Amino acid sequence: MSGVTISRLRKYFAPRDIDEQKSIKGKGAINGLDLEIREGEFFVLLGPSGCGKTTTLRCVAGLETPDAGSITIGGQVVAAPAERIAVPPNKRSIGMVFQSYALWPHMSVFDNVAYPLKQRQKSLGRADAEREVRAALELVGLENLGQRSPSDLSGGQQQRVALARAVVAKPDLLLFDEPLSNLDAQLRVRLRSDLRRVHDSVGHTSIFVTHDQSEALALADRVAVMKEGGIAQLGTPEEIFQSPNSAFVAEFVGFDNFLRGRVRLSNADELLFEPDGWDEPLVARANPQLRAGDRAQVAFRSAGLRIATNSVIEATNTLRARLLQTQYLGEYFQGDVEIAGSQLVG
Repeated sequence: MSGVTISRLRKYFAPRDIDEQKSIKGKGAINGLDLEIREGEFFVLLGPSGCGKTTTLRCVAGLETPDAGSITIGGQVVAAPAERIAVPPNKRSIGMVFQSYALWPHMSVFDNVAYPLKQRQKSLGRADAEREVRAALELVGLENLGQRSPSDLSGGQQQRVALARAVVAKPDLLLFDEPLSNLDAQLRVRLRSDLRRVHDSVGHTSIFVTHDQSEALALADRVAVMKEGGIAQLGTPEEIFQSPNSAFVAEFVGFDNFLRGRVRLSNADELLFEPDGWDEPLVARANPQLRAGDRAQVAFRSAGLRIATNSVIEATNTLRARLLQTQYLGEYFQGDVEIAGSQLVG
């Protein structure tokens, strides 16, 4: 079993510290966090710098000691300050892949990968250990580079070595601390596919920390968007990216147009929303929590706004607008438009 249960977790740091690992203005880096991660799940903690995602991961790993609450891995309580339980990292059956690779430069690729086996499975024979290391290197596509030094490898190859080292001892839980952020864009795309493939091949539980929404979308079974040491929204990638539950989540996952106004009509099938200053309403997704007359805010991505000439299309949510400027962004043009005094991106 390798599911993870986090209950009422709290972590505080000195107020003078201001980065993601620390408290800001006296608030905890983690503030009463509750989270259930299922066995075999690829779970992503997503959020901006300072939201507490890395601190949460480090508490699960045992690299930070929480001040309150509890953490259970595979049915075993590994952290519970009230009961004075603090299982050390090497006793938690975890593998961890760091942002900085964290490879030993004086060891070959083979020896880097073999190190967890030497520490955790000391009764394993040499032939068996070598077979396990070769299998791990083959899993990440580096079967022919075992005798190289890490300094002779590219950044992407070094990260593959770090992944092989994390999985070779067959841990119950794999932890990823923004492992792709140091790589160029094309390599990140290739490696995230490898990460998902390795996860599916091995069948362990994975917790992945990132601030990159595209990584979360590509990798996750479920996503927790974090804010100020808590969870702003929890759901599948589709739920998070298509139906954000707040302006914070919407903006973070790429919604770039926001309009405040009042609900004119709301029922089970449709919602009519009139932005402030507009003469015509917009048809929005039905929301049973809203009633006619309520103040509200709608959000939509620039990709959902199409610019057309006066003679084209008569359809729902078609409005007269003034094109202010355009920008060439490679695969498409992006335009700024004005509708009834509101400036939008399309």
